[in-house]
Amino acid sequence: MNSDVRAQRERARARIEQVSALPVYRDRPVALLTDLYELTMMYGQFQAGRHQQRVVFDLYYRVNPCGNGYVIAAGLEQVVWFLYNLRFTEDDLAYLRSLGLFSEAFLNYLREFRFTGDLYAVPEGTVVFPNEPLLRLEGPIAELQLIESALMTFINHQSLIATKAQRMVDAAATAAGQAGPVVEMGLRRAQNIDASVFGARAAYIGGCQGTSNVLAGRSFGIPVSGTMGHSWVQSFPSELAAFRAYAEAFPEQTVLLVDTYDVLRSGVPNAIRVAHELAARGQRLRAIRIDSGDIAYLSKQARRMLDEAGLQDVGIIASSDLNEWTIRDLIVQGARVTAWGVGTNLITSYDCPALGAVYKLVAQEENGQLQPRIKISENANKVTNPGKKKLLRLYVGGRASADLIALDDEEFDPREPLELFDPVHTYKRKVIQHYDIEALLVPVFVGGELVYELPELPAIRRHVEAGLARFSAEVLRHVNPHIYHVDLSQRLWDLKQRLLRELRPPAAAQP
Repeated sequence: MNSDVRAQRERARARIEQVSALPVYRDRPVALLTDLYELTMMYGQFQAGRHQQRVVFDLYYRVNPCGNGYVIAAGLEQVVWFLYNLRFTEDDLAYLRSLGLFSEAFLNYLREFRFTGDLYAVPEGTVVFPNEPLLRLEGPIAELQLIESALMTFINHQSLIATKAQRMVDAAATAAGQAGPVVEMGLRRAQNIDASVFGARAAYIGGCQGTSNVLAGRSFGIPVSGTMGHSWVQSFPSELAAFRAYAEAFPEQTVLLVDTYDVLRSGVPNAIRVAHELAARGQRLRAIRIDSGDIAYLSKQARRMLDEAGLQDVGIIASSDLNEWTIRDLIVQGARVTAWGVGTNLITSYDCPALGAVYKLVAQEENGQLQPRIKISENANKVTNPGKKKLLRLYVGGRASADLIALDDEEFDPREPLELFDPVHTYKRKVIQHYDIEALLVPVFVGGELVYELPELPAIRRHVEAGLARFSAEVLRHVNPHIYHVDLSQRLWDLKQRLLRELRPPAAAQP
């Protein structure tokens, strides 16, 4: 191992140790984050002496969520943390012993358990599409079965929320002069702590400018923001007294919630009065927030009132159960909103609450060689792509033209024309020339050793922005997006067809 490789791996280990020390990761049990059937399959393999048999699994999803044309991949940091720290404690083993399902020999095997396999993954923040392997794992079958459920929940949840956030951020930037930052504010509506904290992380990857979640802010360095609740205003003798007290406490960060009683007759006039009092002390009101009512009408009237009072620099924040459709409609209606606070519809992905990624065995060792495996189904989109594969993105003139799923040992010469075809409707074909190739799967673990240095969150954000910029607007639009080409190489398509012919039972003879 040369010095550059050694130094890179040392940086990778230092970074994961830093991540593992974060409040949301530190001292958390990991080994029992699995479904029972993963453990029973492991035990069956162990009893049969097959637990070290080498296999390959792909993790991918089948359908884009929310009618979107793509997904923003997220969750890899949590995957790396999980695999790096995967150990069975004595308490874990005692619990498994209490189930009465497993032998002492198997429990002793678990006591020494470590992840020893290979993981290749699409980096977080990459734009991805259905049926593309987001993770490719190779290693002993017992190891890869144990980790299935955890890896799926990490990737499923964070990719879903990152994609939903990007839709909302994009909606808030659709009209020139009306774009405003989006802040994630969903802690109280998330299903649990992890959903709120890691959801806030995913939302930041998807483009949100900040979060109200303080634990997420501390853990991941996400900017935190917050104003006041209606209870603050109600707890004072008057709305004006409440505003004055808040301005006294936070003179440099005063944002006032103006819809507790009446936005236009009370809230905005009192905010204007406090703004002038702040100005007299050399300070200023940052913004008002409207959390109910007709946001389009109220924001336009509030803007007029603020401007007439000489407060053109005071912003207007809108919240109130917003989603990408209401944000877009409000912009179309001319709402004078400068920032958006989104909660329930983002942190829960309310209208499409699951991504539905799957984890499928695609190759298995026989006589020292990996042999392709395929799952057949009456449902065509559940038929798997067999073999150990790689994922390539093809660019023509700097624009993403198509993705190609190919067998891992295939090579392509960008100086030669390449014919692509739809893997289902094979008559749909195109030839590309003078293209660039990007390999999307990068090595993360090799032989159980971490070789990938996890990027910081701002770098992931930049990766999202750079990736989106290389796709056409037709692929990125929210309604009826253009279907981006994800094709199979000729060799992979031929292999799939051969296995389908060989493994499908012959049709029954007709009487």
